[in-house]
Amino acid sequence: MTEKTRSPEFHLAQNALQGLRGDLFQDVFAYRPLRPLRRGGAPRPGRVGQAEEWLPHGVVAALALLTLCAAYAGGFGGWDASGEFAWALTGFLPAGAVLLTLVRPVLAWWCSLGMTPLMMVLSGGGPAPWPPGSIVGHTAVLAVVAARTRPRTAAWMWALTALYSMFVDATVAWDSDSLEMLTFSGVVVAIVTLVSANRDARREVVAERTVTAVERDRRTLLEERTNIARELHDVVAHHMSVVAIQAEAAPYRVENPPPELAQAFATIRENAVVALTELRRVLGVVRAQDYEAPDAPQPTLADLDRLIDNVRETGLTVEKAVTGGVRELPQGVELSAYRIVQEALSNSLRHAPGATARVEIGYVLGGLGLRIVNGPATGLVKPSPGAGHGITGMRERVGMLDGEMTAEPTADGGYEVTVFLPVPVAAPGAAEGEAA
Repeated sequence: MTEKTRSPEFHLAQNALQGLRGDLFQDVFAYRPLRPLRRGGAPRPGRVGQAEEWLPHGVVAALALLTLCAAYAGGFGGWDASGEFAWALTGFLPAGAVLLTLVRPVLAWWCSLGMTPLMMVLSGGGPAPWPPGSIVGHTAVLAVVAARTRPRTAAWMWALTALYSMFVDATVAWDSDSLEMLTFSGVVVAIVTLVSANRDARREVVAERTVTAVERDRRTLLEERTNIARELHDVVAHHMSVVAIQAEAAPYRVENPPPELAQAFATIRENAVVALTELRRVLGVVRAQDYEAPDAPQPTLADLDRLIDNVRETGLTVEKAVTGGVRELPQGVELSAYRIVQEALSNSLRHAPGATARVEIGYVLGGLGLRIVNGPATGLVKPSPGAGHGITGMRERVGMLDGEMTAEPTADGGYEVTVFLPVPVAAPGAAEGEAA
């Protein structure tokens, strides 16, 4: 037996009734205190900051005071002493409903709507069903609840208010002020709802921009790590291949080598081949499908002159200064130092076209120092900022080698990158072994 297909109108009405029940009939007594206003950034110190945080509560209190003034604007009128208490209730009851929105907004609306018949009796005649205090008070309740809840809840509250007004108009033969009340409250609720929707939209945009910026930085970081992993793969794979080849050729360089020595070299070669295979299997996953390992050797500091000449051809004046005893460093340090200088000069070309740059390389006992500084842009050529990969990539390379790096603007409007890459000092015995 097939289930009967219901019409779209039925589903629409069913969803609407479920929304009405969820907004106005469930958790009516839920405690929902109005939170202090929290703006972006650091709050202002002192009383000014506290006043800004509690501004929403002050607005609600001002609306309650306005309700009192509207209720008592006509004075005692014909009331005698016995009616003073009833006259006082015509102002304090709707004002109390306004204040109740601070902690229980939905309950405050039900109280404001439910006390309206009592307000008609206490007012002793006049326009119905909304005495002056009820008009201002109920509208204030609608406005506060609309600001604190979703637009659908405010629409349901205004619709039920309209149904109540039409019911009283049809059953009570008094002067009706329902049209004025519904028009006034409808305009106020619409304005508050639009302002709240615009505020929420702005918050969502800010949140999305923040998430986008974080994801962009994370993607940039991953891309740089991928590039470093590719280069690391090439460097380590090259050295492991050399180890395997030398271990295989070493026994033939010795006349009548002992079996133990030949077995040791065979074990070294076997382990080197296994390590190389595992290295290619693990680190090879970071390569793109269209990535091809470079045929030429990876650049080192000895190739800096060619790089600087290419940069000079683009119009950037570059000076180079080398201090300390020039020596061969580990290939990973050489490659990272080259890439750092390359990226720093690229940033100078993009952000300060027409400026002058200086590359300083210092060979010290414990490592390698780099300083790349450029002057301010001349303004003759428009800068072309990049995607933010440069500084991130340099920091990743420095961090991989346990180095230190600073990148900051200079006093004259230029930019300076300072890097120190530690290089362990090889023991004399180790150096002799490598030479052998």
